[in-house]
Amino acid sequence: MKTFLRFLSKIIATVFFIGYIPFAPGTFGSLAALAFIWIFRPDILTLLAILITIFIAGVSSSHAVEKDTGIKDGRYIVIDEFAGYLASVIFLPLTAGYLIAAFFLFRFFDILKPPPIRNVEKTFHGGLGIMFDDLLAGIFTNIILQIWRMI
Repeated sequence: MKTFLRFLSKIIATVFFIGYIPFAPGTFGSLAALAFIWIFRPDILTLLAILITIFIAGVSSSHAVEKDTGIKDGRYIVIDEFAGYLASVIFLPLTAGYLIAAFFLFRFFDILKPPPIRNVEKTFHGGLGIMFDDLLAGIFTNIILQIWRMI
């Protein structure tokens, strides 16, 4: 049973092994979320439920994988990028323009990690730390796009 749970944690944390792509795994994790949104077009409540579920599963699975490997926030853990991108587009029109803008803004915040995103990453550890900084990057992205939408 432990072997199965370890395998399941790895599947979730790497978003079905996308995290093992040898270059830019975080970008591919974000692209997987973009593709998911583009294909399924969930309504707001469904997207919120998916985001909450993925965040909780991401905290648990990334913590388990980090503990199992002994590697802190390994590059192959991309569930955080998936969840962060979902946060980037929630409550926005799911048009190509917003989805693409969210992708680039989210990657900007995720890679550069300006304060307070960097502070969150240093404050929280384990699965919560892995997930929370990307969630915050997604929230920053969403705020900017909401402001853009109002202009």
